[in-house]
Amino acid sequence: MIIDDYSDDYYMREAIKEARKAEALSEVPIGAIIVIDGKIISRAHNLRESKQSAVAHAEVLAIEQACQLAGSWRLENAILYVTLEPCAMCSGAIILSRIKRVVYGAADPKGGCAGTFMNLLQDERFNHQSEVTSGVLEEECGQLLSDFFRQLRKKRKMAKKHTLQ
Repeated sequence: MIIDDYSDDYYMREAIKEARKAEALSEVPIGAIIVIDGKIISRAHNLRESKQSAVAHAEVLAIEQACQLAGSWRLENAILYVTLEPCAMCSGAIILSRIKRVVYGAADPKGGCAGTFMNLLQDERFNHQSEVTSGVLEEECGQLLSDFFRQLRKKRKMAKKHTLQ
């Protein structure tokens, strides 16, 4: 199904659905989708804990899936929607796969490489730059992360409490 008239909000909601899948697996709730010509061609969510892999970020997994589907490492007409600002590794994969546009929800002040901590995606020293749109459904995306880490701290505190008894 080709979807031409949907907004960034619509696609970000699809990325949020992926983030919720990660959360259900006790993974950091980050989700990503890739859209080409209005069609969602790949979906992924964080799987670092499940796979015990440092590179199993939602963006990298979505890019890998999209490349396989497209039959090419070049995703020149693609838009990546992700719930959290991409890190350095993911930004590198975005640049190398030639993704046209990146839309993210929550900013990452400690590691965001799409304009917050640094901006690899628009660095003119690279042979490719991506258009960046930030803050789409930012509050909802940020709340997912805040709630997850609050629960994680609570669980760790309870586990520590039980260990001490």
